[in-house]
Amino acid sequence: MMFENLTAPEADKILRLMAMFAADTRPDKVDLGVGVYRDPQGITPVMDAVRQAEVLIAARQRTKAYIGLAGDPAFARALGNLILSDTVPADRLATCATPGGTGAVRQVLEMTRRIAPDAVIWVPSPTWVNHNAIIGHLGQTARNYRYYDAATGGLDRGGMLADLAQAKAGDLVLLHGCCHNPTGADLSPDDWRAVGDMLEKTGAIPFIDIAYLGFAEGLEEDAFGTRHLAARLPEVLIAASCSKNFGLYRERVGLCMAVTTGPAPKEAAAGIMAHLNRQSYAFPPDHGARVVQVILDDPELREMWADELMLMRETMNLNRAVLAKALRDETGSNRFDFLGNQRGMFSLIGATPDQVEALRKDHGIYVVGDGRMNVAGLTTETIPKVARAVAHVLA
Repeated sequence: MMFENLTAPEADKILRLMAMFAADTRPDKVDLGVGVYRDPQGITPVMDAVRQAEVLIAARQRTKAYIGLAGDPAFARALGNLILSDTVPADRLATCATPGGTGAVRQVLEMTRRIAPDAVIWVPSPTWVNHNAIIGHLGQTARNYRYYDAATGGLDRGGMLADLAQAKAGDLVLLHGCCHNPTGADLSPDDWRAVGDMLEKTGAIPFIDIAYLGFAEGLEEDAFGTRHLAARLPEVLIAASCSKNFGLYRERVGLCMAVTTGPAPKEAAAGIMAHLNRQSYAFPPDHGARVVQVILDDPELREMWADELMLMRETMNLNRAVLAKALRDETGSNRFDFLGNQRGMFSLIGATPDQVEALRKDHGIYVVGDGRMNVAGLTTETIPKVARAVAHVLA
């Protein structure tokens, strides 16, 4: 019998937390675990630009026939231009649409495993939990490099560069394009330049996961690091997602990109990407990708989307500032001031697993087991409660 002796894998921690939150009957519970943006009313909204794009698509679209293994080229051009601008000529850039940013991460790693099976994947410590999960599932070798300084809530620049100096030519160095998950501690422009210096020296290849473009400082500012490395280095791998910045969580919109040295390597990279799509899920989803393409190619919709994105960014940054002040007032210290300086949806509050459990059990505050808090899940009404609970439990 196939399933008689099967042991189910451990449930994903975030999905388990979602189930626990759903089962909690307390009316004042607060979900700061799952990574979705919420507006001041606590709703994950459909963006107005998305609604209008869908109206246009419904009116114009005459078929639901397959597009192609690599997805719609117009989508790839639009999103590729948003991320890279004019830093890479088209004859060096191979692209392939994927089911979400996770699909893009998986395809980059799968492609690397086939081309360079001995390559080491250098992963920041800490990183998004699914990075290591996918690397382990594929049987690849991962090594951590120092990234986060828990004492300051910022970057461990010296440790990062010292560790990355050990990378070999052909290894991958995983970098978060902006809004580092789970720490919220980003590289500055000077840090990106220093990383570029190191990669030039070692010959390691940057692999940039950019899932939160526009959530930190702005579209141009957040793209700086990715553009800098793409313009400077011969090869760069990029996994992009539109779940957060377009609010298309359930549409699964992703793009895998490979910056190559020229037309022939570009065609080879594009070919293996399409081949991997065929072996995995054949044709990538199109509706969400079409929404993104319509928005980015329509000047009025693009401006509308950029304004909505700015409002989301400002809401998250305000949440950070208000929470940091509330914690300063509750604790009488600057212990949590780092929250106001970080960017993006996530931060680590420095809680132990027992403290995370106490926040959930005693206060109805749900954060991930490593102490990762989704600041985009806060509202004006919930921040005082969260600050009191964190100050009490982490005292």
